[in-house]
Amino acid sequence: MQSMNNKSNMLAYFALGAVCIIWGTTYLALRVGVTQFPPFLFSAIRFLIAAPILLAMLHFFRPVSMPSWKVIREQAVSGLLLCALGVGVVGWSEMYVSSGLAAIICSVMPIWVMLINFAVAADDQPGLPAVLGLFIGLAGIVIIFGEHVSDFSDPNYTLGIVTTFAGNICWAFGTVWVKKKTTSTDPILAACLQMFFGGLFLLPMSLLFDNFTTVTISEEVIFSLFYLIIFGSVAAYACYSYTITKLPMTLVSLYAYINPIVAVVLGALVLNERLNLRIGIGILITLAGIYVVNRGYQIRTFFRTQFSKD
Repeated sequence: MQSMNNKSNMLAYFALGAVCIIWGTTYLALRVGVTQFPPFLFSAIRFLIAAPILLAMLHFFRPVSMPSWKVIREQAVSGLLLCALGVGVVGWSEMYVSSGLAAIICSVMPIWVMLINFAVAADDQPGLPAVLGLFIGLAGIVIIFGEHVSDFSDPNYTLGIVTTFAGNICWAFGTVWVKKKTTSTDPILAACLQMFFGGLFLLPMSLLFDNFTTVTISEEVIFSLFYLIIFGSVAAYACYSYTITKLPMTLVSLYAYINPIVAVVLGALVLNERLNLRIGIGILITLAGIYVVNRGYQIRTFFRTQFSKD
């Protein structure tokens, strides 16, 4: 029995490692795709193919029943916020912003979640550690942007930065929405529905904003799309769903700190994106701030749980 538990834990750690690496590489794959192919259509194709593949795998291993219309509506909203406005908009912004910088901006998502929670529930005070972490994280972002000040003279770069932040905030709203709308839905089935509806919402966005006059179907586009479908969507979602059932969330949340490091290093190696000591220090300070925010909430949740028991 002990041997089986050790084997299960080893598999869970392997799955967590896969999530840390794979989701860090998706920023590079996304940038390669959207710089040669209409970005919203690119993400729509990704999700509309990945959703049925993941659903077929789920049904093969563990058949599931048809969810209620209430669950479908909730997951449709989740798909709009997470996949369409979150991933889709960030993908569009990577036409003008480096994959590493996009990953760094997206790494501050826990801070947005903290602020959104405070806005929708005024009695949910963030606490001193979370506020301190917020300012540390923002200081790191300022250091990183200090290396890109001259780039703001390019309107497209500025637009890319703004839309990256907007997409990241939409992802944070989606995260809060999923957390508030707790259902008994299988997490992998929920991921299938989110990707499917996200892909559907991306189609009209593509018609409105994509430029179809410069479509390029190259080996790079096909490979990046294949990678994002199989690894970035199907495999990573399955690994993530497995890890959260086997490992503590405090350990699983480490992926949020490793993803931007992987993205920045890969962007520098493959696409010659900017990386120097100042940017590296800024990344570490930003991740430290995010850690303080998360740790502050974990400590506060622990004490609330203890007091509620008493």
